[in-house]
Amino acid sequence: MTEAVAPNCLPTTTTPTPLLSKGDNTTTTTPLRSLCTSLHAQITAFLSEDVPTEKLRAVQRQTRLSLSIIQSALDRYPLTSLSLSYNGGKDCLVLLILYLSLLARHPWLPHSLPAIYIPPSHPFGSVTEFTLASAQRYHLALDIHVADEGGGTKGKGAGSMKEAFADYLRKHKEVEAIFVGTRRTDPHGGKLSGEGFDITDGGWPRFMRVHPVIEWHYVEVWAIPYCELYDQGYTSLGGTNDTHPNPALRIEGPEGEVRYRPAYELEEDGEERLGRDW
Repeated sequence: MTEAVAPNCLPTTTTPTPLLSKGDNTTTTTPLRSLCTSLHAQITAFLSEDVPTEKLRAVQRQTRLSLSIIQSALDRYPLTSLSLSYNGGKDCLVLLILYLSLLARHPWLPHSLPAIYIPPSHPFGSVTEFTLASAQRYHLALDIHVADEGGGTKGKGAGSMKEAFADYLRKHKEVEAIFVGTRRTDPHGGKLSGEGFDITDGGWPRFMRVHPVIEWHYVEVWAIPYCELYDQGYTSLGGTNDTHPNPALRIEGPEGEVRYRPAYELEEDGEERLGRDW
C-alpha cells in the first residue's frame, strides 16, 4: 500500500490510521446513540474531503455504495428484523462501522444490536478476544453458535455454517435479513448480485443476505481497529488448523530469519487467501 485509509483523516504514512487505536481491545461505556453519532460525523467528514489520491477516491466511492445498500436494508426491514454476521474480521468491521454510522439517524435504537458469531472449531485466542471485546465496544448482542464438525465438514465448512444459521434463526424468529461482510473475491462471492441483496438458496435456512461491502477491494478495507494477527502476516482468518501467514508477505533476512510484513501491505485481491488451506 502506498497510503492508508481511514474515514476520519487523510493518512500520510504506510501504516493505516484507524478510527480508533489499532490493537486496543478495551471496551467502552459510550451509549449506542452517541457512538453512532460520532461515527456518522467522522464518515461524513471523510466523504466531504477533497482527497489527494485515486485510492482514497475509490474508498469514498465504495463507502457511498455501501451506505446506500445499508440504507436500503433499513428502509425495507424493521430494525428488529435485521442482524449481523460478525467474526471480528476486517470486512465485517468495515460493514459494522458503516452500519452504526447510519443508525445515528434512526428514530429508535435498542440497547444492543443482534448479531451472530460462528467461530471456527479451532479458533485463534487473539481473534476470539478481539471479537468479544469489539462486540462489547460496538454494542452487539452477540449470539455464539459453534460450528459442528460432526457433519463431515472441516472447521467452518458449509454444512456446519448452515446448521449454525438454522439454529440462530430458530431462536430468533424475528430475523429476516442478515448483514454479511462478503466481498467479491471471497469463496462464492462472485455469484452474488451487485445490488447487495441475495436470498439464501442451496439448502440454506431462508433469510436475506445483505452484503454492503461486496465490491470493496482488499487494499481498501484497512479503516478500523483490527485483530493483531493481521500485523503478523495473516491476511484471511479462519481457525488455527487451516490458517497461516501469507507466503506473499514472507521476508527472509540475511541470516535466514523469517518474518512477515503486515496484511495491509498486500495489494492483490487474488493473493488474500494464500495462507488458507481452503
